[in-house]
Amino acid sequence: MGTSTYALCSDTLPTASSSSFQNEDDVVIVHACSTNTTFISDVGNKAAAFPLQLLGFDVDVINSVQFSNHTGYGSWEGEVLQGDMLLKLVDGMDENGLKDETGHILTGYIGSESFLRAVVTIVRKMKAVNPQVRYVCDPVLGDIGKFYVPEQLVKIYKDEVLPLADVLTPNQFEVEQLTGVRIENINDAQRACGILHDLGVPLVLITSIIFPTNAQQSQDSMGVFASERFMLQNVSCGIETESYEDEQRILYVPKMPGQFTGTGDISAALWLALTADSTSSLAQKLEQLAGTMNAIVERTYQASLEKLQKQGISSLEEPKDEATRKRIVRSREMQLIQSASDILNPPLRFQATKISER
Repeated sequence: MGTSTYALCSDTLPTASSSSFQNEDDVVIVHACSTNTTFISDVGNKAAAFPLQLLGFDVDVINSVQFSNHTGYGSWEGEVLQGDMLLKLVDGMDENGLKDETGHILTGYIGSESFLRAVVTIVRKMKAVNPQVRYVCDPVLGDIGKFYVPEQLVKIYKDEVLPLADVLTPNQFEVEQLTGVRIENINDAQRACGILHDLGVPLVLITSIIFPTNAQQSQDSMGVFASERFMLQNVSCGIETESYEDEQRILYVPKMPGQFTGTGDISAALWLALTADSTSSLAQKLEQLAGTMNAIVERTYQASLEKLQKQGISSLEEPKDEATRKRIVRSREMQLIQSASDILNPPLRFQATKISER
């Protein structure tokens, strides 16, 4: 979970050897999350904006919440932007031509029905002006069996948001809520993605999957699953018909001990940038995403161990008091700035496997 923001971005591109994001459009980020512009937390808007800026996207941000820190600390102070104010801010940007060249929209954590519907209004308006605008939706609902938002948002996502989305980046729990499919194996993941495609989403990235039993997945790893639907035009006897073909890939990455806040925000931003590049394959995009994310989380984990060791705290033990728990949370702030080279030049550590049709 990260920052509630709405942002405009234009792309001037980096010269990194493995980065070829030839995208001159602006990007709008509506990242409504539990932490917007924070003073110490690399989550939400901070987590999403930095990788995009580093990769050449010029990001202008509107915060939908502004908190002192992310909610993983257990307490925070700040303000929440309401849906009507978001609409006013966007209208102001529109009056000054600040979103005329928008090419991408990214949304994250949205905690209320009014704000989610405001986002739907914005996306519809932008797509009406420019049908080529890509909407990347991170449908933050919860994780590990727990909702972060009111459960009634699920229906709004299914009925109103998903038909507008070009790209979806849910975790396993969120996919299960949006499709009603409990994911226990690869076939379940394929079926769930098929439902999301049928609802109108061409590209789905499941950012983390843990199968109860799977010979290819060790207990210390998790799957990252991508599914893309291609629409095909067929002509037979002068009659034109439409069919589709799904390409699906999976890879497995090691799990790091502990909980790291902001990984979903970073993944969504990186996936937006990677999928804006039409020159690489789905497998290459997935491998680059996994390599960068693994490097960031691994660096964060090692930095956390060093910080806690200096304080005489073991991260492997259950915190004995609230102060210790907060020190552990603080030690796990994402090492984004320190990972700039891995964002620009993704290390290729994993190989994506093609999944055959069901």
